[in-house]
Amino acid sequence: MWIEQRIWTAGNGWTGADTKGGTAASLVLYFAAPGAMAPDEILSTLRQRYGDAPIVGCTTGGEISGADVFDNSVTTAAIGFSKARIRVASRDLCDISDSRMVGAELAQELTEQGLKAIFILSDGTKVNGDSLVAGCLGALPKDVIVTGGLAGDGARFQTTAVGCDDTLRSGRVAAVGLYGDSLIIGHGSFGGWDEFGPPRTITRAVGNVLYELDNEPALDLYKRYLGEEAQGLPGSALLFPLAIRPHEGVVGGELVRTIVGIDETAKTMTFAGDMPTGHHARLMRGNFDNLVDGAGKAAEAAKTGAPCLAILVSCIGRKLLLGQRIVEEVEIISEALGGTASLIGFYSYGEISPHGFTGKCELHNQTMTITTIAES
Repeated sequence: MWIEQRIWTAGNGWTGADTKGGTAASLVLYFAAPGAMAPDEILSTLRQRYGDAPIVGCTTGGEISGADVFDNSVTTAAIGFSKARIRVASRDLCDISDSRMVGAELAQELTEQGLKAIFILSDGTKVNGDSLVAGCLGALPKDVIVTGGLAGDGARFQTTAVGCDDTLRSGRVAAVGLYGDSLIIGHGSFGGWDEFGPPRTITRAVGNVLYELDNEPALDLYKRYLGEEAQGLPGSALLFPLAIRPHEGVVGGELVRTIVGIDETAKTMTFAGDMPTGHHARLMRGNFDNLVDGAGKAAEAAKTGAPCLAILVSCIGRKLLLGQRIVEEVEIISEALGGTASLIGFYSYGEISPHGFTGKCELHNQTMTITTIAES
């Protein structure tokens, strides 16, 4: 197995060592800041270098290459397998209600003998990530690992895009199927946020739109907790996500949900994933050291013990909170995985990974999620 990484910045153009192996690339991944480079130019550049290899990528809220974090760049990783196989598939979302169907269709198209894992990149603003994951899992054999993330658009939450053997476009969902007994797939996902305030019950919600907590308009209650920070909504909501769980007192099985929009008239909040009625919710805030430690725990869980490509999908909320310290979460991962891991990744609107406690694949928010790919 060989891996070649390159990065484009406005100041330096394309840089990176020429490490291509003797075989053709099996897969090319890229993560691009919106507007950094024309989508057609990204695709043509990668086609010129890697020929007919499958090329899959998305827009971001920040890019990761090696042990560093970039803005306004395009980062790429090509991987060539000696035995394993790759297939890619894509679908377009006409409406958010298509999410479950699209997840199922992609899984059905990629299911064949030897399927080991699926890595998904989805539009981040036109999808219900929970439904997408549920549809995919419902159509797959139980032992197939599913990971991935939702495309980003900085902190704007306006337009995201995904490319799958074509230029980036809005509403796209792409899936990469990885096949073969030679593959070693690792995964890890951890947060590091602290809960505060009393637990609340979700008394009214429809899908990913939250109407009421404890029979009170959700937005009103949320603003009371934020105080002066509420003036910065919806952007400041990235710093104060909600933890949800089926029953209060459940330890380790909570999910974190990020607010992606608010409706002042209806007094509702829209989240990146479902907010089931009857679940319990608590407000969260970031702790710098805990967030960095959480990234290290994700790396420990994802270790393969072999040279690997490590795909990092971290939440844009973590990047906004950590600020200048954001590189620390990537550095601790690099140290934990060792010198034989090649790191690439992006800051997202949602992360897809098996839960670190329950083992069930879920849509996560505000986590560092790592997928490691190696070949024996």
